[in-house]
Amino acid sequence: MILVTAATAPVGRSVVEQLAGQGVGVRALTREPERAGLPEQAEVVQGDLGDAGSLREALRGVDGVFLLAASPAFDAGAFAKAAKEAGVRRIVFQSSGAIEEGVEVQSNPVAGFHEAIERALAGSGVDCTFLRLAVESSGSLEWSFDVAGQLAAGDVVRGPSADAVETPIHPADFAAVVIAALRDERDEEDKGDEGDEGDEGERVRASRVYPVTGPHRLSLAEQVRLIGEALNRSVTYEELSEAEAAEAISPYAPAEVLLGTWARHVASPPPVADTLHRLTGTAGRSSQEWAAHTAARLAS
Repeated sequence: MILVTAATAPVGRSVVEQLAGQGVGVRALTREPERAGLPEQAEVVQGDLGDAGSLREALRGVDGVFLLAASPAFDAGAFAKAAKEAGVRRIVFQSSGAIEEGVEVQSNPVAGFHEAIERALAGSGVDCTFLRLAVESSGSLEWSFDVAGQLAAGDVVRGPSADAVETPIHPADFAAVVIAALRDERDEEDKGDEGDEGDEGERVRASRVYPVTGPHRLSLAEQVRLIGEALNRSVTYEELSEAEAAEAISPYAPAEVLLGTWARHVASPPPVADTLHRLTGTAGRSSQEWAAHTAARLAS
């Protein structure tokens, strides 16, 4: 049995759908099961990462967990302890590419939050894989500037740094990476073959860290244009100054981190990680498929 947290978020939903479609037992954790709209094959349970009681019940009989923690109130130590006590063998955590290696204190709160969770999980005694999603692959423009609201109001999306390049990833591609990590058979007798590669992708090792990005580079303006095309609309991107962008950015988004990332990637395109291909053996979905999925979600 696999437990999927944040099961109605884009990646979590895709993990549930793919596992259910493959006949794998999956339990979906959500605050509102009656509104989840998840496959009938999935066991949908009510719970919250901040509620220790609901977590103990959700973890019962679970072999692996996909963990996405967005709340600052999340107690990673308590979760790790509960997972260990429940007999969980594997945790795959969606972490952040903002984490800096070899430093005592992370330079921004996004990195600090995720690094603290990694430390708690790594000390739990449960095998862990950390998938560090690059900031520039996280759909940051969408959640920091309410692109859905802007599209509902007209055919102009306003944001910073039109020429800033990102590497957006389709949620189904990220979900495929998650499933590759969850399905790793580390405890079998043939673990000496660990690391061999083949058509099914590289075997995932315990406590490994993988950078995750999308397979294509697209500027912010190009992303908006492609989303518009998917909606059969002519949508344009209107660039804000840095000061305007800082004022407009969502109060829940880390403005300094995002603006710094976009500014860096105007002149220097971000790297494209090979993790998707290595672990799944696929090249990932096209930019048009990414845009169509994003457009459908934004319009819903």
